[in-house]
Amino acid sequence: MTQKRKIRIIDTTLRDGSHSVSHQYSAEDISRVAAALERAMIDTLEVTHGDGLGGSSINYGFSKLTDQEALRAAKAVTRNTRLAVLLLPGVGVKEDLEMAYREGARVARPATHVTEADISAQHIGLAKEIGMEVITFLMLSHMAPPEKVLEQAKLMESYGADVVYVVDSAGAMVPDDVRRRVGLLKENLNVEVGFHAHNNLGLAIGNTLAAIEEGAGVVDGCLAGLGAGAGNTPTEVLVAVLDRLGYETGVDLYAIMDAAEDVVRPLMRRPQVIDKAALSLGYAGVYSSFLLHTFRSAEKFGLDPRDILIELGHRKVVGGQEDMIVDVALALSKAKA
Repeated sequence: MTQKRKIRIIDTTLRDGSHSVSHQYSAEDISRVAAALERAMIDTLEVTHGDGLGGSSINYGFSKLTDQEALRAAKAVTRNTRLAVLLLPGVGVKEDLEMAYREGARVARPATHVTEADISAQHIGLAKEIGMEVITFLMLSHMAPPEKVLEQAKLMESYGADVVYVVDSAGAMVPDDVRRRVGLLKENLNVEVGFHAHNNLGLAIGNTLAAIEEGAGVVDGCLAGLGAGAGNTPTEVLVAVLDRLGYETGVDLYAIMDAAEDVVRPLMRRPQVIDKAALSLGYAGVYSSFLLHTFRSAEKFGLDPRDILIELGHRKVVGGQEDMIVDVALALSKAKA
């Protein structure tokens, strides 16, 4: 088999996985996961509240640790694995990014809705100024046609991004959706293209492979698939698949399997499966982090969470509109009465 190119894997267990534990990672949890990822030789791991720097709030859910405490716990046990932080402009601010750099983060991941790249300019500029690699996210990429995704990606490139990601925040894409978006970006950008998947339609691995085949060189995963909704691309499965296909990842396969099985699975509050609610997220195209919030509102108002999710999809809600979950639940409850 001809040797294929190297694929960089960024593990987001300590960020996207935070959604699945209601942002209640302890310092010991973070240390154990980060140390396991270091042993597995993962290139980069991401550490913040699930909604990024500054995300701990009544709207998104309060975390057990501050972002600073979380980063310190991860930094104490890593030497070669780089630390990354997610930042949603307006949720995270300048001071958060500067703090993250002081605490050892060297990769910044500014994330915007797929049509709002222009709000990332200042954060990208600051991250570059202080010496961070910048990997940008175009969230809910399924909500815009490929040409619009390219337009927004070009803006991020012009602001100084080193990598631009197509992000399937809702787990709503099928492989052809991924191919058309990643392929178009790869043909027209001068920077690297990345991809982040959710598994709500059971396509996280397939979609990630489609992205790689179209030229994406950086992709995300979470140990044991732990993440919002039905979870993310399982890092250990991705490593095994890419190894079988001849790609180079630099990741120790046995060590990443051990990290998922022995370290992360005991932390999981519920099995990371495609249940009817998670499937509804992908079907409706709703942000994956809405899942646990939707469960709470469904229980409070005596509703089927699928009805709430489908209505949120009809309203085309985006990340940051978690308050709409209660509004929708209340409206459905009144209509039901």
